This record gives sequence, structure tokens and C-alpha cells, in this order.
Amino acid sequence: MTLRTIRRALLSVSDKTGLIEFAKVLAGFGVELISTGGTRKALAAAGLKVLDISEITGFPEMLDGRVKTLHPRVHGGILYIRDNDEHETTIKEHKIAPIDMVVCNLYPFEDTVMKHGVTHEEIIENIDIGGPSMVRSAGKNYHDVAILTAPWQYDMIAAELKANQGALALVTREQLACAAFSLTAMYDTAIASYFGRTQPDQSPDGWMPFANTDGSRFVLRFSHKQKLRYGENPHQPAAFYVEPGVNHPCVASAEVLGGKELSYNNILDLDSAFNLVREFTDPAAVVIKHNNPCGAATAPTLVDAFAHAYEGDPVSAFGGILGFNREVDEVTAMQITEPNRFIECIIAPGYSKTAYEVLTTRPKWKASVRLLKTGPLSPLRPGEGPGVRGADDRLVDFRRVDGGLLVQNRDAEADDFTKAKAVTKRAPTDAELADLKFTWLVAKHVKSNAIVLGKNRMIVGVGAGQMSRIDSTHMAIRKAGDRVKGSALASDAFFPFRDNIDMAAAAGVTAIVQPGGSVRDQDSIDACNEHGIAMIVTGIRHFRH
Repeated sequence: MTLRTIRRALLSVSDKTGLIEFAKVLAGFGVELISTGGTRKALAAAGLKVLDISEITGFPEMLDGRVKTLHPRVHGGILYIRDNDEHETTIKEHKIAPIDMVVCNLYPFEDTVMKHGVTHEEIIENIDIGGPSMVRSAGKNYHDVAILTAPWQYDMIAAELKANQGALALVTREQLACAAFSLTAMYDTAIASYFGRTQPDQSPDGWMPFANTDGSRFVLRFSHKQKLRYGENPHQPAAFYVEPGVNHPCVASAEVLGGKELSYNNILDLDSAFNLVREFTDPAAVVIKHNNPCGAATAPTLVDAFAHAYEGDPVSAFGGILGFNREVDEVTAMQITEPNRFIECIIAPGYSKTAYEVLTTRPKWKASVRLLKTGPLSPLRPGEGPGVRGADDRLVDFRRVDGGLLVQNRDAEADDFTKAKAVTKRAPTDAELADLKFTWLVAKHVKSNAIVLGKNRMIVGVGAGQMSRIDSTHMAIRKAGDRVKGSALASDAFFPFRDNIDMAAAAGVTAIVQPGGSVRDQDSIDACNEHGIAMIVTGIRHFRH
């Protein structure tokens, strides 16, 4: 274990959490402290002896603080290799003193971008230059220098300094360097992403994920939010990472109000539940099981929406995930907690005080059910679909495959039913059209091949994830039972054969919505006409693999 004693430290931070306490630990070991601007003032105010950076460089801070640490006496003191005779000769010749530790976190660029009403000029001024340069220099020379970049590191490093009489081990310095380069990578990516949103798309394929101006690289940047109970299975460790700066209502920004620790599957199901329920403007409820909706409904009141959603498939709903697009009230909470019901998690914009008490005090509920609060749903801007934050955010989805990554724009476009057209002799009635719109939005969130049956804005049967569409149709009809009569059917993709139409007609389906686009579309249209079924086509497909 190669120990390096810390004799001189440069401290320059934006986030001063825990700084004074840590600096006192350093001073207790006789470490000479050097600092800049506001950090120096804070240290001096705490009674610590600290040198101003200008006393080291021989230059004042200048250009409104843009230039203060960019100097050979700073970077030379950080970068020179100890025990290298040539380096030792050079720093003595130029009167450069060693710097053994750098404590530096960066200007809050992402926080600045997220501020309401912030100007472009203010954002640019919060691009840190000297900070990342010092962090990278210290990280590169970790064999001799320690680089601290976050307040959470202070207690750990202080404990090691005390254990080693003011010295740090090589393995610790290397771990700190790893964290430092992760920070600068995230920081630069955030800046590139911001500039990418202000510039026209220049990628050769006309699509520029995360400010990638030449389309040659895709950079991910996520921050650790929480450790999960486990992954898809108990033997798989898992964690939840989120996009920095996300503050719109979603599972990543939701506040966990109580219950057991979340699992990987819980997060997936909660995301599916909330993405579906926010498709609707009327009070809506959805029940998700194994990442598919087994029940969904809209109604004039939330309690009725929940009752209808749960009735869609009560057997599958046991142990499911609930999603709501309104604050959960007491009467809805009472319905949720009726005897013989078991729910894993609930996600909603909020919970009334009495609803929260019901959900957290009932036996078998208070210690287990997870409650997530997203805050009020944002009103949509013109041209946006539910859940879409705007074109500038470039919402993308990606999926890992062995050796690579698939990336696509999110399927978040609003479905404009004014562009849908009836292709059969009989057009749908107003009631049928309302059910077709409802089932179509639900089908968008069902794994392909997806068949959804609905009646009175309530799902009565779902066929999901089958290898053939006729199997999904059969499954949905079986789930619906007698409720299939007079129902509307939505298919996420076109019908390759008329057998689906014939099966639906025999069961009692009266209206169908599908994308169209098959070479056999006319066969399906003819079948609908024979059975007196109204069919509309949307021209847009919603495969969900």
C-alpha cells in the first residue's frame, strides 16, 4: 500500500456542504490550505488560515473570475510526478510548490439550465473551466495527488487520514480519480446536450440524440438514485439511475412516501402504469400486471374509474400496480383497500390526507404497499401528446442488446383521431367512437401482438405478447367473457388475415380500430362489412416489443 502524506491542499468548491468540517481535519494535520474567491472567504470566516490563490500564482483573479487557477504554479504543482528527477528539477527551477490534494466541485451548470427564466448568457457563465481542468489534472496524477469532488467523500477521507496520520493509500486515490473523471464526463455531456438543443440538427440521418452533431456517438448520463431490492429475479442485484435535471412528473422524479423497498420490476410496472394513465384527461385508473395493463378505465370520478379498472380482470389485478391521473381521495382509497385485495404499488399525482391515512394504516397495507407521488400532471402544450415535454428535450428510448444499444424516438406522439377514417360501409356511432379512442390508447401500451377490448371506457379483455395476432384475439375474448358483446376492439398493428375479424364478430364485437397498411386490408374491410362491424384506420402503428 503506497501512502502519500497530504501537506498542501487546494480547495475551490461551489457546493460548500461539509467543507469547513473537512478543512478543519486537514488543518489539524498541518496541511497548508490554498483557496479561491467565495471558498477562501468561507474558510477564513471559520477561523482557518488559508492562502489566496493569487499569492501562489502572482496574478489576481481576473475577467470576472474566469481566470484564477489556470496557471503553471497550480497545474505544475498538481501534475508533476514525485520522485521523477527531471520533474523535481523543473518545479524547483520555477519555484513551484507541490499540491497533494484538490477539493473541487463544479459550477452548478445543470441547476442553472433548469432555472425558470434563466438566460443563455447566465447559462454560459456557469460553464466551469478552471474547475474541470484541476479535477482532470489531479485525476491524471492520482499516483501522487488526491482529488475530492463531492461532499459525501469528506467523512470517508477524513477517517482514512486519521487512521494513517495524515496520509492516503494509492487505492483510495485511484478510486477518487475514477469518481472525478465520471464527474467531468457527466459535466461535459450536460454542456454538449444544452448546446445541442440550441443548434439545428446536423446529423447525417436527420436525428441527433443527446446533442450528437455528427451522429457517430450516443452518450448516456444518469445519476444513481437508489439501490433496488433486486433485479428481475432475487439473485440479480439492481439499482435505479435517473437523468440529471428531470423534474417533470414521472416515476424517476416521484417521491416514495412509504412501503417496502422497490424492486426492478416495480419500477418498470410503475413507469408503464403512469405513462398509460396520463394519456387521458378524464379521471383514469389503470392496473398493470407484468408490464401490461390488465385493467383500465376512465369515468366522471376517480373511484368509479378504479372500480371499473379493477373489474376488468380481478384475478390478474391481485398483486398488481395501480396508476391514477388524479390525487387519490379517501373514497378511492377505501375501495382500494377492500378485503381480499392486494396491491404492490400505487403511483399518482398525490394523495389526500385521509386517503394517505387509509392506505398506510390498514392491516397488511401499512408495512408493504409502496406509495409514489409525482406531483400535478403538467398541462400539455400545443402539438404535444400526453407525457411529452417538448421537442427540445429529444425524448428517446434505448434498449441494451448483446454488444450494442438500440436507440429510437419515444412513441409519445398524440393520436389525432380527426385524421382516422372509417373504411367500412357503417361508420361507428358516437359511443363506439369513444370506446375506439379509449381502447386504441390502451393498446399503445400493451406488448405486441396487442388486442384490447373495451366497452363504456373500460377494458374488458386484453391479449398481449402473443406470437400470432389470432392468439391475442382469442385471449382477449376469453378474458372478456360475456362482456365482449357490444365491445370495441383495438389492434396495435394491421390484420394480416380476416380470421381475427371473423373471430371478433362471432364473439359480439361491433367496432374495430387498427392502423391499416396490410396488402390484405380489403379482406378485413370486406369481413367487417359482412358482419356489420364499423372499422376505422389510424395510419399509425404502436408495436411495443
